[in-house]
Amino acid sequence: MKFFILNILKILAKGVIKKYNPEIIGITGSFGKTSAKEAIFCVLKNQFKIRKSIHSYNNEFGLPLTILGCNSGKKSPFKWLFIFIKGLKLIFFKDKNYPKILILEMGADKPNDIDYLIKIAPCKIAIITDIGATHLETFVSLENLIKEKQKIIEHLPCNGWAILNKDNKIIKKMEKKTKANVLSFGFSQEAEVKASELILDYELNNIKGINFKISNQGNVVPIFLTGVVGEVSIYAALIAAAIGIIYKMNLIEISEALRKYKSPPGRMNLIKGIKETLLIDGTYNASPRTVEASLEILSKLPCDGQKWAILGDMLELGKFTEEEHKKIGKKTVDCKIDFLITFGERAKEIAFNAEKNGMSKDKIFSFDHINELGLFIQNRMKQKDLILIKGSRVMGMEKIVKEIMAEPLRAKKLLVRQD
Repeated sequence: MKFFILNILKILAKGVIKKYNPEIIGITGSFGKTSAKEAIFCVLKNQFKIRKSIHSYNNEFGLPLTILGCNSGKKSPFKWLFIFIKGLKLIFFKDKNYPKILILEMGADKPNDIDYLIKIAPCKIAIITDIGATHLETFVSLENLIKEKQKIIEHLPCNGWAILNKDNKIIKKMEKKTKANVLSFGFSQEAEVKASELILDYELNNIKGINFKISNQGNVVPIFLTGVVGEVSIYAALIAAAIGIIYKMNLIEISEALRKYKSPPGRMNLIKGIKETLLIDGTYNASPRTVEASLEILSKLPCDGQKWAILGDMLELGKFTEEEHKKIGKKTVDCKIDFLITFGERAKEIAFNAEKNGMSKDKIFSFDHINELGLFIQNRMKQKDLILIKGSRVMGMEKIVKEIMAEPLRAKKLLVRQD
């Protein structure tokens, strides 16, 4: 059944793309795809008729469904039949409201995923957000992952655009792999769309966000992103600015549009906690690169109380699992975090290596059951504490956030996977 549905979706999606010929903005990367998609949509939505990936639909099912404008049929044959009929109507009848631009996430969980997706939806613009150690169980090596990700820019036409992260050494080398125009982004002086003068702006009882500046070709504008502290949102804004520039928008228009940007749940969002604490919600997912960046953010934020890092297992790292968890243990110590709590069997390596690198044993706690962890942190956290919660998506770390957030009734709006 799965094979049958996949093939029907593929045929219908290709037919729709061929008929309406929308400009496709494809986004791939080890992390930051959804944040980038949301920021791009925020910048372009008032200027063009566009559609973005539904939810985090970025695979062989999700991408065709976005093209057709449908949610998944899940286990209902009748819903799938409705989707197929809608696809046929789009092909055989003209829909005057079909989008001129599609913003599509393109994930790569295993070899040939990008190949499959770009054959359905060839891109005019391709974005690589970042690359790091993810899905190494299926790719075996980082080199194999890199080869797969760069396929998204190798297929671009000469008049297309590759939007590349100048801060990532791996992506930096990819510029020679495309015949398309290249526009780079990042904090690097070499980046064409550059972020600078970053200020993390927050108060315990008045959640603010990030102030910084974006510059391009001598023009500079201030940017303010509400309710976030992570670099993933800054990169999303830079990517959106690059796309806006390609579509002939000026930086002032882009800056004004980004004021309405809302970071997707679980991407280093600030949430008020119980006992007048502040939570940094990074529960959408976790990789070595993003956990290290999150710890650095936690270390830089001013805090009148104690700083806690609640870290869950990082999955899909294959033979690198033990090594990468040990590195996080050392990073926790380097960032001078006051208390460390780990959740899961793999994350015990974080705790072990934190103690090995000098963190006091009485400040390290490990749990195998999420309910026990939730009760523990509720009892131990104190007024004005700052608490980071992060782990791979299957660890369900958002349950911890729900336990200690000040307004649990808003969980459906603020947290991931509440549906």
